Amino acid sequence: MEHLELFLKSIFIDNMVFATFLGMCSYLAVSKKVSTAVGLGAAVIFVLAITVPLNWLLDQYLLQPGALSWLGEEYATYDLSFLSFIMFIATIATMVQLVEIVVEKFSPSLYNSLGIFLPLIAVNCAILGGSLFMQSREIPTLGLATTYGIGSGIGWFLAILAIAAIREKIRYSNVPPALRGLGITFIITGLMAIGFMSFGGMLTGGDEETAKETKSAKVDTLEDTEKELANNTKVIE
Repeated sequence: MEHLELFLKSIFIDNMVFATFLGMCSYLAVSKKVSTAVGLGAAVIFVLAITVPLNWLLDQYLLQPGALSWLGEEYATYDLSFLSFIMFIATIATMVQLVEIVVEKFSPSLYNSLGIFLPLIAVNCAILGGSLFMQSREIPTLGLATTYGIGSGIGWFLAILAIAAIREKIRYSNVPPALRGLGITFIITGLMAIGFMSFGGMLTGGDEETAKETKSAKVDTLEDTEKELANNTKVIE
């Protein structure tokens, strides 16, 4: 259940594009055709699915304060967290290079259509954002980190696929000249972001039940305190 909740939350509620507006450069530049959007989206899913768990391992066993304790007690006080950005970006760049080699080998047409934006995945803020969010939210296990990486990638994929499909159809629409191009794209993105905000109520049922239980416990505690005060007052009298 925890994996499913994190998976759905990373796709719909904490969507990289519509919730945090990360990866907008590639999102706007490569979303003119569905075919190229699918190719880049699949590459982003792969990179996030690999780099987030790898960076989780780096964070847990190398970068966090005391993470080197597995090497011996003398290393327990070491804190290498200042290397997080460098190590995360190095991992991402390695995986992006692997993706670039594979795409160029097996799909030269897709490689040419993506152009400079394929190697630029390495500096795509959505990719780095996935690892940094994983670190800041203190995801506890490798499995959950993998789930979060895949879910974040699918969320970005759905966003660029949706806008690409709309942009292909909108070519045949009578868009006002002042809004053609990026203008109407930003408007559509904003409307889609508002739509994705509605998913925020999907996973709040458990939180509401917990809040009700907490409130009920507080009321019971307050009643017990009042009774105890009343008894003490009688004893004093």
